[in-house]
Amino acid sequence: MSTASLNLCLVLSDAKRMIKANRSHFLALGLLFVLPLSLSAIVYPSFSQPASIMFIYNRLLSSSTLVPDVEISPVDNSDVIFTVLYSLFVLLLTLFTSASITHSTWNGFFGRPLNITSSVKSILVSFFPLTVTYIVSLLILGLIIFAVGSLAALMYDGILFLGAQTDFGNVYFPVLVVLLAVLFVGVMIYIQVEWFLACAVVVVESKWGFEPLKRSSYLVKGMKWIAFSILIYFALSIGFLSAFYSSSVPSYISSGWISWEFGLPTVLFTVFATALLLYSVVATAVLFIYCKALHGELALEMVDEFAPQYVRLPFDGDEKVPKVVYVV
Repeated sequence: MSTASLNLCLVLSDAKRMIKANRSHFLALGLLFVLPLSLSAIVYPSFSQPASIMFIYNRLLSSSTLVPDVEISPVDNSDVIFTVLYSLFVLLLTLFTSASITHSTWNGFFGRPLNITSSVKSILVSFFPLTVTYIVSLLILGLIIFAVGSLAALMYDGILFLGAQTDFGNVYFPVLVVLLAVLFVGVMIYIQVEWFLACAVVVVESKWGFEPLKRSSYLVKGMKWIAFSILIYFALSIGFLSAFYSSSVPSYISSGWISWEFGLPTVLFTVFATALLLYSVVATAVLFIYCKALHGELALEMVDEFAPQYVRLPFDGDEKVPKVVYVV
């Protein structure tokens, strides 16, 4: 198999095959870790208003010289506390999901028996490295955002210092803002693609901190379009699903909370969101395996794992993906 023959459909197909071959195991992991994430996306907006977000937004506007007279709406401290607790809850479940499902996918690829106990133990082993890696990635992203913001502020101050007049009503100003926003989003997506395999590196290779980010950037070389495709595919799928559900909920709530008009779309959203989230983690782990194979790093693992069953591990031509030969 060459790099050119790898594509999004192949990765998704192998991820689906992996889940189907270990249906009960991944179903159990989905119920334990992924399902609460999907339910929380429904429960959180129902119990907390985005007052804390609007408070921060209005505070920033009020401190701006452009909009000095913005009235700041009051904010309930309980909403802020609830938002922080919810964020921690989502972060913990995300780390649990990444560790357990990646561990299971890696072992399932080699035909090792999968069990819930082993998957849960992998969370204990990988939790601290994943947390540290996540913090390091946030710090790097924060530095990038700070640097870009500082550069924009310096450019703006430089323009004012030169005596130029800034007309915010000019038609070119919003175009410039949109272009800068698109450029910023593009840079963020590029970084996410570079770090796409970081969680898998942490779980499988026991690395942490900045090293998994660097390692991911190395492994994803030549596979960036596939990583980008996986990222966009699941982001758009979950985004469209969430948008459709959010736009439908108000009309269903008017019929009463305990009604099939509200219950049916809620159940469907939860099921599909859980399946997509589970599917996305498995697909990422499958891509990680492909990347290691294309870099010639799976031969030793496969020899150690399958030595009693296989007589040789040749490569197909000049490619680095091993072709396993059964003993007859």
